[in-house]
Amino acid sequence: MFHLRSLFLGASAAALIAGAATAQQTDITVALQLEPPHMDPTSAAAGAIDSVLYSNVFEGLTRFMGDGSVVPGLAESWEISDDGLTYTFKLRDGVTFHDGTTMDAEDVKFSLDRINAEDSANAQKALYAAISEVNVIDALTVEVKLSEPNGNMLFNLAWGDAVIVAPESIENIKQTPIGTGAFKFDSWTQGDKVELSKNPDYWGTPAKLDKATFKFISDPTAAFAAMMAEDVDVFSGFPAPENLPQFEADPRFQVLIGSTEGETILAINNKMPPFDNVKVREAVAHAIDRQAIIDGAMFGYGTPIGTHFAPHNPAYVDLTGLSNFDPEKARTLLAEAGFPDGFETTLDLPPPSYARRGGEIIASQLAAVGIKAEIRNVEWAQWLETVFKGKNFGLTIVSHTEPMDIGIYAKPDYYFQYDNPAFQDLMTKLNSTTDTDMRNQLLGDAQKMISEDYVNGYLFQLAALSVAKAGVQGLWANAPTQATDLTAVSWAE
Repeated sequence: MFHLRSLFLGASAAALIAGAATAQQTDITVALQLEPPHMDPTSAAAGAIDSVLYSNVFEGLTRFMGDGSVVPGLAESWEISDDGLTYTFKLRDGVTFHDGTTMDAEDVKFSLDRINAEDSANAQKALYAAISEVNVIDALTVEVKLSEPNGNMLFNLAWGDAVIVAPESIENIKQTPIGTGAFKFDSWTQGDKVELSKNPDYWGTPAKLDKATFKFISDPTAAFAAMMAEDVDVFSGFPAPENLPQFEADPRFQVLIGSTEGETILAINNKMPPFDNVKVREAVAHAIDRQAIIDGAMFGYGTPIGTHFAPHNPAYVDLTGLSNFDPEKARTLLAEAGFPDGFETTLDLPPPSYARRGGEIIASQLAAVGIKAEIRNVEWAQWLETVFKGKNFGLTIVSHTEPMDIGIYAKPDYYFQYDNPAFQDLMTKLNSTTDTDMRNQLLGDAQKMISEDYVNGYLFQLAALSVAKAGVQGLWANAPTQATDLTAVSWAE
């Protein structure tokens, strides 16, 4: 009897061990470098808020996918009037907020009206300025009227700044975010972590994870240590690219390398002589060895670009050949422009390593063709004051991280001061166009125009660098917006 009982217990223990071995993990810990200042993506410019909450907790009428495309979100479909001035959105039925209340057309009207309110703190208010009227047709139908056509509207509505919130949640939204997403907010231990849990009542495809924790680790050395010790499962936006080869060689980990919306450029003051001469700007472009900058400043991580556009965008045109590295051509162009012996200018460098490290390399490359660039290291506040606002610079290096921001070239008073009426007309036409194929064609024309005008030196797209344990699947490689979308993330069985 004792013998039989022992066999039974042994078999039971074996079954339990086997079950434990095959049980799929349903929680995840994701590390980020930056902690959100609060939890309301509709009233701050901090991308760190979207890094935690976009798509996970909050959703908009439309949403971004990992490849940069825009797909239906809380709106299941829409119609656009022939004149491009009226958008009629059909909302999904049965959507509830995390507090159990119904999400309907009144919430959409409230959210969009709030963006354009006089006291609005929305960081991207300008994107929605064309919205003149929001009308509730019925509980699941919303009519959005525009004062002028804006072909970017569906794209703009996908931003975290336009997520749908409920009026009753606004008072405490900065501490307790209540959305409609696949995860709901549980807690925030400031200085440490944010905890989310699976929303059991989600309207769409349920999350595969039951629990997600976002840990905040600002120091690159600590980030490396936490990952190596397996204290975290994922580090999104890993801050120490020099350590990535070590992770790539370790079978415990996978390294995800993708593209962001960060176009890193050598910005040129187009109104300051001699940069008002297109031949001089072209000479600068041909003096630059993009790959040397990517290798030297970013340890090889980055995608060369030849215009101000994200390579992962479906409308991207590869124009790197127009500004290929050719020092001899650069010297010839300078001579043709009246500067056979080159000239002197300034190079303002803000704090990020892509600027400081990259600036040293670029200064050396420019010197090789006769352009002596005096490096001026500046803090962000000084850069904003003297370069961005004051336009007191010759050259500078900065990464533009806003999605689809080629429209800045239509602003003559923007800091690099490009004033081309033809480009401005092109942007006006783009804004009035809603057909996808036509928009892509116009976006291609826009990319070519600024590339052929050599408005700026186009360097590289910032890489999206993440490290994850080998079993994690479903993470975005690219970063079309600042988000760590966990809605499709799971562990391999």
